[in-house]
Amino acid sequence: MSGRYYSKRIKDIMEKAEKARGNRSRPKTFKSKELAKAWADKNKVKDYTLKNLKNPPNNKIVIVTKT
Repeated sequence: MSGRYYSKRIKDIMEKAEKARGNRSRPKTFKSKELAKAWADKNKVKDYTLKNLKNPPNNKIVIVTKT
């Protein structure tokens, strides 16, 4: 196999992977309410609510900003 063909194939694979990922941002998740509150204070997020994504004891909390 020629080096040129191989490098083009790798480039094509990488471009397809970038398109497949998309640009959608995911919400920030935390393991406790205290960590979520500390992050919100550090990043100056004023209006937010905490939403539980899982049932105890496997807590996963997400910050939902109000815009």
